[in-house]
Amino acid sequence: MKNVTDSFVSLGHWPSAGSFGVNTDILATNPINLSVVIGVLIFFGKRVLSDLLDNRKQRILNTIQNSEELGVRAIEELEKARVHLRKVEMKADQYRVNEYSKIEEEKWNLIHLSYKTLEQQENDKNETIHFHQQRVINQVRERVFKKALQRALATLKRSLNKELHLRIINENIKLLLAMKETTD
Repeated sequence: MKNVTDSFVSLGHWPSAGSFGVNTDILATNPINLSVVIGVLIFFGKRVLSDLLDNRKQRILNTIQNSEELGVRAIEELEKARVHLRKVEMKADQYRVNEYSKIEEEKWNLIHLSYKTLEQQENDKNETIHFHQQRVINQVRERVFKKALQRALATLKRSLNKELHLRIINENIKLLLAMKETTD
């Protein structure tokens, strides 16, 4: 420390008569150089540093302002999206209701059509059964009529003689004549 103070003291002993010399004492020259550099840095660097800090502050403020504006726009877009979502949800609900109504209507139409089809098939079945019953009844009647006719013919053949035969023929001729007169 004594050297440092000696160097400051020795500054006063330098001849001012124009001699310039280099002080090789590192310990004596460093604090002076440092104080000069720090002084120059403080004097000139103060403005530069102030300008740098002001520019940095302005950029930060601009970034914050831009972020706030983006945030406001994002909130507005979000609200628009929510409104659009509500509209779409309402349309989807309406579409679902309409489609469910259509499905219910188609279901009832299908049930009604199935009922009518079953009813028609039942009617067709009943008509077919009735037709077959009538056919069977007619076949039975025909057989019964043939049997009765065969019995009647057999009975007639057994009991028919020439005189009865002539009388039946005459009666049939009279009937045919009477029928002819009524038609004329």
